[in-house]
Amino acid sequence: MNEQDRVSMLKTKHVDLEHEIDVENKRPHPDDTLVADLKRQKLRIKDELASMHAL
Repeated sequence: MNEQDRVSMLKTKHVDLEHEIDVENKRPHPDDTLVADLKRQKLRIKDELASMHAL
């Protein structure tokens, strides 16, 4: 997998995580632990993308 493919995959996963967070938050009783975990995953992806662009 080349770097551009990796960036594309990470961006797609980032969008998917945002969607999962939105869906969970719209439930009557969202799972706060799940939302926090999804946000951590999203932040890790954002950090990885930022470090790839810094090269």
